[in-house]
Amino acid sequence: MNTSILKGTGVALVTPFHTDYSIDYQGLNNLLTHTYHAGRGVDYWVVQGTTGESPTLSNIEKRQVLDFVRHNNPNRVPIVYGIGGNNTQSVLENIKKNDFENVDAILSVVPYYNKPTQNGLIAHYKAIADASPVPVILYNVPGRTGINLKAETTLALSEHQNIVAVKEASGDLAQCMEITKHKPKDFVLLSGDDLTTPAMISFGAEGVISVLANAFPHDFSEMVRQALATNFQKSTEYLFKFLKINPLMYEESNPVGIKEALQQLNVCKNIVRLPLIECSKNLSEKIKKAKEENGL
Repeated sequence: MNTSILKGTGVALVTPFHTDYSIDYQGLNNLLTHTYHAGRGVDYWVVQGTTGESPTLSNIEKRQVLDFVRHNNPNRVPIVYGIGGNNTQSVLENIKKNDFENVDAILSVVPYYNKPTQNGLIAHYKAIADASPVPVILYNVPGRTGINLKAETTLALSEHQNIVAVKEASGDLAQCMEITKHKPKDFVLLSGDDLTTPAMISFGAEGVISVLANAFPHDFSEMVRQALATNFQKSTEYLFKFLKINPLMYEESNPVGIKEALQQLNVCKNIVRLPLIECSKNLSEKIKKAKEENGL
């Protein structure tokens, strides 16, 4: 794999729904158009990550969403597809059944709930990497999974020829520095935390898989581009535009906030599937105010 396609801004696409909770494909098409503008928007799409509400979609629905994105991609935007879980055998079976045409890599989250040892994580990911016909991106998000993929574990896995990157959403910058310091040259560190992205780029990260880029693809991608060009003063100007709105994206759990922002921008509805519920009026007003005050 040419890992350069992971450089820059990937967006963890939301999955738009109708009021009956069925998938809103017109809304999804609007989102694809909204996020990608050559040279001005995001660099690649991530389909069925956490922000896509993957826990509430069936495997059939996930594949249908992937098919739609593939077939509505005239500019051949790179695609990363989320395949993960806490049942290794089920993940392997899902990989076997999936069509990977025009899929550039998979994003696989650390197994949640089971709380495996670090050796267990190594065995899990090696099994996935051995089975996957496309490269694997590790996804460390201990705030959701209840377990941290330690730096030494990531580094051990980085030696596997089919494991090419890690999305680091631990928020532990020291851990991220350890990865950067010791990783193989062609292994890619990606930020999984929007606001720490410029800081991570300053010590070796090559980009981000973002939530905010769903709604604000130009400003967010420009923040990343400026950081990658080592113009950190300009990057910080963009970063500060997101300080007020970023925590609102998680106040009632992701993707409630970002879907509300997208509704306010007339991209898609703010409908989420249970057990999440629609954005409160109070949060909606705070998001609107933060957008207006920061020119978003």
